[in-house]
Amino acid sequence: MSEVIIGRNAVLEALKNNREIEKITIARGAEGSVKQIVAKARDRKIPLYYSEKSRLDKVASGGAHQGVVAVVSDYEYCTVDDILELAEKRGEKPFVIILDGLEDPHNLGAVMRTAECAGVHGIIIPKRRSVSVNETVAKTSAGASEYMLCARVTNISREIEKLQERGLWIGAVDMGDTLYYDQDFTGALGLVIGGEGSGVSRLVREKCDFVVSIPMKGRITSLNASNAASIMMYEVVRQRLNGWK
Repeated sequence: MSEVIIGRNAVLEALKNNREIEKITIARGAEGSVKQIVAKARDRKIPLYYSEKSRLDKVASGGAHQGVVAVVSDYEYCTVDDILELAEKRGEKPFVIILDGLEDPHNLGAVMRTAECAGVHGIIIPKRRSVSVNETVAKTSAGASEYMLCARVTNISREIEKLQERGLWIGAVDMGDTLYYDQDFTGALGLVIGGEGSGVSRLVREKCDFVVSIPMKGRITSLNASNAASIMMYEVVRQRLNGWK
């Protein structure tokens, strides 16, 4: 699902051709044409990392990386419009899962698998500080990554605003006063699931129309992100089949 491109010219060409690049690592102290690579990467908001040359040697497996290594994805991400168009094509109210800072590929794979089974129209992830669709995600999803639409966006908060403008109600799954089964999920919907440990970020939570929580009866106060997402997705399925309440 991903490959490594090494060398300054190869990485520059990938940038010029708008190749989907997950991240670029630069050797500390590298100069010259590296500045052009850095500028283009920043323009496209591609994550940049700096590391010792010895680390890049390992990643490049001894190849002539010239101080630059890029990780590119051959997974075909979609647009948010593609997700909403799928819902329209199926004659269904949109159902979108928004992942705010999920970093574990096993969690993303598990979310994709459940989402595909639950009829979710698509998943939205941020380009920065988030896991991308890689080999681990594909394996964990048990093939669902081949069918589940996934869009990468620059700004989750802004994307929520756009979805709201198009008629979706956006809910954050976080600590709150409303239990998830007391909330109506039968309309056009986007659910935000937070990252491991940090949960839904404050800025994203403030953009949401409502907040729902999953009751915790044990000593541990939170669920694994993919488990929480599974509970929420099948509550939406239940309500859409049987009606709210």
